[in-house]
Amino acid sequence: MPMNTTRRGFWCECWTESVTRQHPPAFVASFDAYTAHQADRWIAVILRTITPMLDASARDDAWEWLYDGRVDTRQALLRSEPCTVTISMATTRVTWTIRPALFLPLAHRQGAELPACAYEFKPHSSD
Repeated sequence: MPMNTTRRGFWCECWTESVTRQHPPAFVASFDAYTAHQADRWIAVILRTITPMLDASARDDAWEWLYDGRVDTRQALLRSEPCTVTISMATTRVTWTIRPALFLPLAHRQGAELPACAYEFKPHSSD
């Protein structure tokens, strides 16, 4: 029996862009979080991972968000407000966005009958 309820959460995205060239931003990753904690933790884990590779200024910005800005981000998410975290280094800007979302349930196969054609496919026997 399929679920017919929606679930509140957060849609998280990461984009990069060149600050010197006229190229559109490039999509890097996305994450569906079901709590404010999961959403800001996604960014925190990434920032902690990349911090050693950042220049001094970007590293300072990253640690500032991790220690101070993260609290503000979490509070905004708990109020269902969208948030953005941006780190710039040399010619690259990385932006993480978190937006409140309403997730729709996906259909699943439990208790569902597969179409007749699904039974026509047989595994190949090895020679």
